[in-house]
Amino acid sequence: MRIGELAQHSGVPVATIKYYSREGLLPPGERTSPNQVRYGDAHVRRLKVIRAMLEVGGMSVSGVGQVLAQVDAPDRTVEGMLGATRSAVGRTAAERGTPQDRERAEADVAELVRRHGWRARPENPGWAALVQIVVTYRDLDREDLLTLLDEYASAAGRLAGAELAAVARVPTADGKIEAVVLGTVLGDAAMAALRRVAQEDASARMVTPAS
Repeated sequence: MRIGELAQHSGVPVATIKYYSREGLLPPGERTSPNQVRYGDAHVRRLKVIRAMLEVGGMSVSGVGQVLAQVDAPDRTVEGMLGATRSAVGRTAAERGTPQDRERAEADVAELVRRHGWRARPENPGWAALVQIVVTYRDLDREDLLTLLDEYASAAGRLAGAELAAVARVPTADGKIEAVVLGTVLGDAAMAALRRVAQEDASARMVTPAS
């Protein structure tokens, strides 16, 4: 198909397709003449994945490029994709508090990880984010909110296990890689959305308990 047909099938305007191509997000099509390029179904799929990551997952173009570069790498692995996607999705938070505050929070996060039996390392972007969250709770005199971290951790542990089990059931290598990327990016958005829906339900039940 030509670029106009690619735009029609993917729902992405021609100008945006050209921009994605310049940014390296979309692999080049097959050049059939000096002025003609042919695209295939794989390009349609890639464009839909890009849109999902940008529009639903809320990622930046550079973040999407970082993930897709790993997707296209010849030596890609599921574990490597998990790491690349975590790094691209995670935001780098400005450091808060004193070195002593951060050291105390680091110890709290390490203890949380130990309690839940996780084999996670401080290099994980989520670890650093948790440290900043703990520092912030204390800075705002809301240590009571720290008690929720074990609840969050229990839910996250169950979810992570279910996600990786779902990836394992995908029969192809390409499908596994896509499942890792979309499961991480859209999974974050899904959990945020579900939490807000659940909060409304929990609030309503507190006001009008079921008889």
